[in-house]
Amino acid sequence: MTQVWTTPHPRAPVDAVVPLPGSKSLTARALVLAALADGPGRLVRPLRARDTELMAAGLRALGVGVVDDGDDWQVTPGPLRGPAEVDAGLAGTVLRFLPPVAALADGPVRLDGDPRLRERPNAGLLAALRDLGVRVDDGGRGRAPFTVHGTGRVRGGAVTVDASESSQIVSGLLLAAARFTDGLDLALAGGLPSMPHVEMTVAALRERGVEVTATGRGWRVAPGRVAARDDVLEPDLSNAAPFLAAALVTGGRVTVPDWPATTTQPGGRLDVLLGGMGAEVVRTGTGLQVTGTGRVAPLVADLGEVGELTPVLAALCALADGPSRLTGIAHLRGHETDRLQALAEVLSAVGATVEQLPDGLVITPGPLRPARVHSYADHRMVHAAAVLGLGADGVEVTDPGAVGKTLPDFAERWARMVGGLAGARR
Repeated sequence: MTQVWTTPHPRAPVDAVVPLPGSKSLTARALVLAALADGPGRLVRPLRARDTELMAAGLRALGVGVVDDGDDWQVTPGPLRGPAEVDAGLAGTVLRFLPPVAALADGPVRLDGDPRLRERPNAGLLAALRDLGVRVDDGGRGRAPFTVHGTGRVRGGAVTVDASESSQIVSGLLLAAARFTDGLDLALAGGLPSMPHVEMTVAALRERGVEVTATGRGWRVAPGRVAARDDVLEPDLSNAAPFLAAALVTGGRVTVPDWPATTTQPGGRLDVLLGGMGAEVVRTGTGLQVTGTGRVAPLVADLGEVGELTPVLAALCALADGPSRLTGIAHLRGHETDRLQALAEVLSAVGATVEQLPDGLVITPGPLRPARVHSYADHRMVHAAAVLGLGADGVEVTDPGAVGKTLPDFAERWARMVGGLAGARR
């Protein structure tokens, strides 16, 4: 039976402090680098959710020790080995970060996952691995399932990569590149969405002593050691988006503690984006505080570098006092679902008029109405539905368990903040 969640509708402005677990993006990168390091390391306050648990399990399948130690993970590198089976679920990070690691293993590694994973684009990564001398069997699909036939080493060197459909293709190659015999000289063919995620990868590599140089065409990674270290993970700033949005919609106040002073996370742009939509945003001694002013202003923005924030921002646009235009996000059609199509359907269901552009959406608010919407097995769509439920009483979302991908207790946290019942599901 399909589960349905009735999103809580507030009766008063929210006023809450919302601590959040570690960043999914940083946890994924830290796991991979710890697995390739020259000694054991610890991940402090990592995100424990479906995507990161799948990453840890995939590394264990390859021979890496990833052991629970309280809330932390202790990671002990070992000889990478096959044969192995990796379940990527619906995680783009596992789909694109582990194949270059698997190429360093001794033996075949097969990767597959949820049905939708087989639709997520990955041809750019698999082609790059082949150009680097790695044998990959994918039946010509450029998608999962596929098998990487590791030989214990990757030649490396110069390669041109088409990463126009996902920056994770670049990050996956860069993360493993220091372990390639000749390192990596990566040149881009075409555009690159979500540049902050690549900057996050480069910063993570440099923190571990890896020599990474930006070139006119891409990045060069020198061969060498990946230094072992303990990583303390920042809170997940993209998961903060719906909670901070609630302050704007309800005219309330929400603080997310431990907000980093500087960050490579795309969610770090929320202060500017929400400020542009009418919020008062300040940094306090506790963290980032957002206060609503009684108005949700429309947004006209290129979100190409912060695409993962689009579902929550689009929901805010449906509650704004004028039309909005969001562009630069054509790549979202290849995420957990076609997010542009899904958002058009969800926002239309609650009364907005939505025009799909080749690379975005034009959203014109209309009279709000209750509706049952789909999650499309996408955690960010559950976040969007929750925000819509702040403005429209009676918004229901099917398959709310999709939030387990990055924040398994999202509904409970949301209910505590809004004042609804976390168990309002059936």
